[in-house]
Amino acid sequence: MKRYANKTVLVTGGNSGIGLATAVQFAKEGARVVITGRDQATLDGAVHIIGGQTIALKNDQASIQDGRLLAQTLADQGITLDAVFVNAGVAKFAPFADIDEALWDQTFDVNVKGAYFLIQALAPLLNRGAAIVLNGSINAHIGMPSSSVYAASKAALISLARTLSTELLGQGARVNVVSPGPVTTPLYDRLGLEPDQLGEMAAAIQGQIPLKRFGTPDEIASAVLFLASPEAAYIVGAELVADGGMIAL
Repeated sequence: MKRYANKTVLVTGGNSGIGLATAVQFAKEGARVVITGRDQATLDGAVHIIGGQTIALKNDQASIQDGRLLAQTLADQGITLDAVFVNAGVAKFAPFADIDEALWDQTFDVNVKGAYFLIQALAPLLNRGAAIVLNGSINAHIGMPSSSVYAASKAALISLARTLSTELLGQGARVNVVSPGPVTTPLYDRLGLEPDQLGEMAAAIQGQIPLKRFGTPDEIASAVLFLASPEAAYIVGAELVADGGMIAL
């Protein structure tokens, strides 16, 4: 029997990159998948790729109101959740001297505030034994230049994996975080860097990875599915780092 047969899972930002790869794997394992994203065209394309019983709902994670509306929409349809992958996020890199309030607010509104209040809104819909997986980053552990705001937002998420675990254990839900290293996703094209800067950055990063390559969205998706599965039932408030050995070796 497939691991997620008769289960319903939600993947935020499930219309591209790691989110889409994770949604595809959940569907292959038998889950009914709900995905969210800000762009209707990419959502429609993702539904075609994922197939099955996929439900796509337009949602902006930066908006607390959107998060509450998402939860209400699911409740109105009688949908409860067995797993949630809080994957939607933004990454904008800039030198410390160039950081402005707008970049700070955008990053924290999506990566931290939006994620926090979305989980709050979804909590009543979690079935007993449900799992929440947050998408962190190894940037929370390393001093990569120009990543200060992004790294701080991911460090906050890693902290939330612990504190929210304590808050939600009473209703039988687990919270963990997967922290990817460098992964080939469309996110890299949205870092706010010029093409030559992006190429130099990618080459420098790859040289620091013991496996000498970037990870793939499918590899991170497999880690998410493990953390959300019954096989990980004894793992609570933990961080699973998937970075090709970058911060350990």
